[in-house]
Amino acid sequence: MPTFKLTLAYDGTNYVGWQRQAAGTSIQGLIEDALRELDGRDVMVNGAGRTDAGVHALGQVASCTLERTLEAPVLVRALNARLPPDVRALSAELAAAGFHARFAATAKTYRYRFFDAPVISPFERLYAWHVAGGLDVEAMNDAARTLEGRHDFAAFASAGGVTKTTERRVMSATVARDPQGFVVLEITGNGFLRHMVRAIAGTLVEIGRGRQPRETVPDVLASRDRSRAGPTAPARGLFLVAVEYADL
Repeated sequence: MPTFKLTLAYDGTNYVGWQRQAAGTSIQGLIEDALRELDGRDVMVNGAGRTDAGVHALGQVASCTLERTLEAPVLVRALNARLPPDVRALSAELAAAGFHARFAATAKTYRYRFFDAPVISPFERLYAWHVAGGLDVEAMNDAARTLEGRHDFAAFASAGGVTKTTERRVMSATVARDPQGFVVLEITGNGFLRHMVRAIAGTLVEIGRGRQPRETVPDVLASRDRSRAGPTAPARGLFLVAVEYADL
């Protein structure tokens, strides 16, 4: 029974998130339904990141085991023939038996997009947080860099997450303005708590607007108090960019 590593991209606007739920359409459910048709049985698909409703992915990774023998390019074509156009299988490759997309991941990179001009294009409104009025990108970047390293991120976690520890390691966190005028937070870590990146994004907006000093992040981290951090940013600006693995 071959195990496959799937790389997926999706527009999360119309979905309840990655994880299959009792109500609503999930990305996991769509992939599992497509694989059921292909393999003639129920197939469990494990995702590297449980993206929330409205969150997008450029490089989500999933793993599954099939009974049917398929070449990787054939599997990609067969999946895309059965998936809606806002969900795409980008690639498939054979992985070692027992490979699990979530537990084998060594790092994930997320991107959050802000737009601070007075008017946002209607073609971008579902893929960025419109924060009109201007943002101090330098202050936001200085604050983001203080997140790097191993910290207790309890202050940036929403209630309801199931985790043994709130400690995580952030390898890099930067904020910069891209050529299209978007302000972009790029953050890579060995794991993320529930709503952690969105809480960080909301906190950085408070700093970018001058409502909090750029030096505030270490104090927020030390407090372990969610009320000390900024608001949870809207899901629409968040993208899972890539997942890293030591080997397959």
